Amino acid sequence: MKICSKCVTPETAESLIFDENNTCSACKQISFKNEKVDWADRKVQFENLIAKHKNKFDYDCVVPFSGGKDSTFALWYIVKIKNLKPLVVRFDHNFLRETVQKNTEKTITKLGVDFLNFKPNFNIVKKMMFESLFRRGDFCWHCHVGVNAFPIRIAIEKNIPLLIYGEPSAEYGSFYNYNNLEFQDVERFNKTGNLGINAEDMIGMIKQRYPNEKIDERDFKPFIYPSQKELNEKNIVGTYLGNYIPWDVKEQVKIIKKELNWEGDEVEGIPEEYDYEKIECYMQGVRDYIKFIKRGFGRTSHLVSIDIRNNRMSREQGMKLVKEYDGKRPKSLDFFLGLVKMTEHEFYNTIFTHIVEPNQKLEKDYLIKNTTNKVPKDFINWEKKF
Repeated sequence: MKICSKCVTPETAESLIFDENNTCSACKQISFKNEKVDWADRKVQFENLIAKHKNKFDYDCVVPFSGGKDSTFALWYIVKIKNLKPLVVRFDHNFLRETVQKNTEKTITKLGVDFLNFKPNFNIVKKMMFESLFRRGDFCWHCHVGVNAFPIRIAIEKNIPLLIYGEPSAEYGSFYNYNNLEFQDVERFNKTGNLGINAEDMIGMIKQRYPNEKIDERDFKPFIYPSQKELNEKNIVGTYLGNYIPWDVKEQVKIIKKELNWEGDEVEGIPEEYDYEKIECYMQGVRDYIKFIKRGFGRTSHLVSIDIRNNRMSREQGMKLVKEYDGKRPKSLDFFLGLVKMTEHEFYNTIFTHIVEPNQKLEKDYLIKNTTNKVPKDFINWEKKF
C-alpha cells in the first residue's frame, strides 16, 4: 500500500490521487491554496454574495451547525465579522456529547442567534445504522444524510436561500479542489454525502429487513434531499466559508476558545493535543476504527497529515504518532454493538467485506486484543443515556 511521500495518507483514502512522485492530491491542493488562490478576489466574491441576501429575507442565511470547531467558527465569523442574522440549524444525530452541548449553549447565547434543533426518531436511526453498516461498512448514513438534507429542507421551507457551511472538502479530499468554488448541491450530496443510498432506497431496504414491523415513511422525510430542480427554483445557494477565507483550523480554534469559551474534549484514538477534533459524537472512536480496518489509516493519520501539509509537523513526527494511536479498538465499540445488536465477530465479518484494496485484512484476534487504554471521562454516562 502506497503512502504519500509528503504526508502520511495512504492510497486507500477516498478520492485522493497520487502523482508520479507519490504525492497525494490533497497535499497539492493545500499548496495551491497557499500559493495561488487570489484570496482578495475571493473576499470580494463573498461580499457580493452576502449583498444579494442581507436584509432581503427573515434571516440572511442558514448556518448548518453541529457545535464542533468548524461550524462554530463559521457562525462566529458571519455574526461578528460579517454582521449577518442567521438561522442556526442543527441535525442532532442522537449521539451528541456533554461538552458539545455545553459549547452550543454558550455559543448561541453569546452570539444571540436563533437556534433550531432537530433530533430524529432513535428507533428508526438504529435501523438505519445497521443497514448502512451492512451495505456500506459505514453506520453513519443517517448523520451524513441528515446534516446535508435537513438544513436545506429548512432553508426551502422558510425561504432563506443562502446557506453558509464551514470547512470545504478540498482541505482533505479530492472530490473538489481549490481551483473553483465548492457548493452544496445534488451532485456534491451524491458524491460525498449519501454513500450511494438515498432516503427512498433506505425506506425500501428497512421495510424489506423488517417485514413484520410497521415502518412510517414520514420518519424518513427529514432525510430526503431536494431535487436540483427544486434547489434551482428556490434559488438555493449552499456555499462554504472556506471558499472565501484561507481555512486554518488551529488558528480558528484559538479564536472560538477565546471569544466563545469553546472547550475541547478527549476523543478516542487520537492524541490529546487534538482536543478540538470530532468532539461531537459518542461514536467517533468506532467510526475511526472502522476506517482503519477498511482503509488502513485512522483519525490520527488524517490529523497529522493536515499539520504536515501546513508545515507544523515533520513527516517523521507524524508517522510516530500514527503508529502510537491509529488502529486501537475503542471502548465505545461495546456500546455500539449493543445498540445494533451484533456480536464482535459479526461486526468484523461485516467490515471485512468492505476492505478497500490494497489494504490487507487483519486477524480478528489481533484487532480484539489491540485495545486502547484511554477512555474519555464521560464514557461512564454513555450507556445511561439510552
